[in-house]
Amino acid sequence: MQVAAQVTPNFANFTRHRRVGVVGRAFPRDTRVMSTRQNAQHAWNARFGVPLAKLLLVLVYALSLFAQLSCTSGSATARDVAGKADSKQGVGAAHPNIVLILVDDLGQQDTSVPMLAGCSCGGRQCTARAMQCQALGGTCRAPSGSPLGTVPWKTPNLERLAARGLRFSDAYAAAPVCTPSRTAILTGQSPARTHITYWTLEKDRDTSSRHARLDPPAWQVNGAQPTGAELPQLLANAGYRTMHVGKAHFGARGTPGADPRNFGFDVNIAGHAAGAPGSFFGSDHFKDAARKQRGKVAPADAPPSVWDVPMLERWYRDEEEDENVWLDDALAREACDAITTAVAEQRPFFLNFCPYGVHTPIMEDPRFAADYPELDPTERAYATMIAAVDDALGQIVARCAALGILDNTIFIFTSDNGGLSAHARGTAPDGARAHTHNAPLRSGKGSAYEGGLRVPFVVAGPGIPHEESPRTAPIIGTDLYPTILSLAGASVPAGRVIDGVDLSNYWRGGPAPADRAMLFHQPHDWGPQGPGIEPFSAVRVGDWKLIWFHDVAGESSSSATGDERTRDAARNTTRIELYNLASDIGEQHDLAAEANFAAPRLMSIEALSRALTDSNAQLSIERATRHPISPPVSPRATPPAARASSHNEKRSND
Repeated sequence: MQVAAQVTPNFANFTRHRRVGVVGRAFPRDTRVMSTRQNAQHAWNARFGVPLAKLLLVLVYALSLFAQLSCTSGSATARDVAGKADSKQGVGAAHPNIVLILVDDLGQQDTSVPMLAGCSCGGRQCTARAMQCQALGGTCRAPSGSPLGTVPWKTPNLERLAARGLRFSDAYAAAPVCTPSRTAILTGQSPARTHITYWTLEKDRDTSSRHARLDPPAWQVNGAQPTGAELPQLLANAGYRTMHVGKAHFGARGTPGADPRNFGFDVNIAGHAAGAPGSFFGSDHFKDAARKQRGKVAPADAPPSVWDVPMLERWYRDEEEDENVWLDDALAREACDAITTAVAEQRPFFLNFCPYGVHTPIMEDPRFAADYPELDPTERAYATMIAAVDDALGQIVARCAALGILDNTIFIFTSDNGGLSAHARGTAPDGARAHTHNAPLRSGKGSAYEGGLRVPFVVAGPGIPHEESPRTAPIIGTDLYPTILSLAGASVPAGRVIDGVDLSNYWRGGPAPADRAMLFHQPHDWGPQGPGIEPFSAVRVGDWKLIWFHDVAGESSSSATGDERTRDAARNTTRIELYNLASDIGEQHDLAAEANFAAPRLMSIEALSRALTDSNAQLSIERATRHPISPPVSPRATPPAARASSHNEKRSND
């Protein structure tokens, strides 16, 4: 049975499961144990609950709303106001509110919403919660013939969102790691074009791991920097209130790109240069040293770290307090307040909500731990992090319902790359501890394979129909730039080159975008070893995916071992793999060397060559010669010009 058929699309049901303190104390759903550190306003909200919410619903339009609504008291109000006149906010269908939920490291299979299309067993769709589907051949079975495993993730709020809108089976992040994927949405340009091809942290510092024989090119180590053409700035120019809440990871610390406000966000809450939190607990003050030295140093005295999450002081907790606060819960409450402010100002808004979950450190949210007794401790913790993200989604949707703006708000839910699997995880359903957590997709974060690139994707809102089956046209993160601008009634600046396409008409029932070459390019070594985790370029055209690995031997170790000169003799024989994703979603059957598939191989090589040339992509550097590697060339294609320009000049990582 499809999830869509199991759930009634009643947005009044978007709510949290329950709230649990650090000592495991469960609290009623609409009750908050208020500490003296919280302001009197929140105490008032908790005391009066739904009646106050109804009163404030009137005041938000009449008196500019001096009080704040409780995130957890919205469900009853939603029954009264959902679907009422959009004009209360002062905007119409031409300017809908837009909420982008960009989760960190959430794999395509990490929800209870089945994203894959065409896989069925006995007339029932293979759901992510019940079982894994190895391929689209009509049977539900565990990957690679292993015993059938179950996936326990519970994301009821995402199920409700999908029951109202669309889900996509072939949605991709623009890169298999954070910064290039996120900046591709920000700019509408592929990482190959921006040269932001890896994650960033400190100013002028290359974060690439050392490969055995290759060096990265002279990429944009400082990440994105403001130009005035970024998505939030264009939306602000169109009259939107633009709000960023959560992880940013756009630019390096010490540069303008570290602050989301420099890209046009009116509001920034908790976004900075780092891509992971110091801790998910308010009792640690969300600090790295406080988590690592818990019990030895008071959070207030913990030495600062680049990983410490900023701007959340009001959510700091002492260990003896009844209510600890989970980071993504605090962010959801902040997002609810930001939405309320935008509605009070009668402005359409764009909310870029970016949970820090489910990125490492893998920590257990005690509110949801009891839901996963069958999992090992690490996977139980991971499951609670997924549940916390889903709970945050539920809070935001419930707040929109309570404010009467649900029918004029578009929600987009996706992830910045595939799910983590190379390290830090527990036991997967097949019993392995690495590289199979995203099954049936191969490998995970950092990889050229589908597990590193394919992501969950759900969209719902005005004008977007519900469909029982996932849509299968390939889409990618760069598409969000022109799509969101179009939804907001804004335009891509004249003369600006972008790599995404506008999907707004497709979402509203129009034709699917034409087949195109979707380029993925990461000339870096991520560090952890695993399938496809090495410098690569890849292209998808239709059902065909070609991967060009930049090294001959597939070595992705952090340091050279053995005699590198032995490999130099074969340095021009880089590897190509070719897969038909329609029949081999797990990328188990490489067709590159088979004579029967010469035509799609040549077509894909030509598409890759064109895409690399068009984007002026930087290629990996051979350490021995200090020259860029040579790309594969189709007889019909013009090879990319030798990268002798300054962006690939000789550099040393020795």
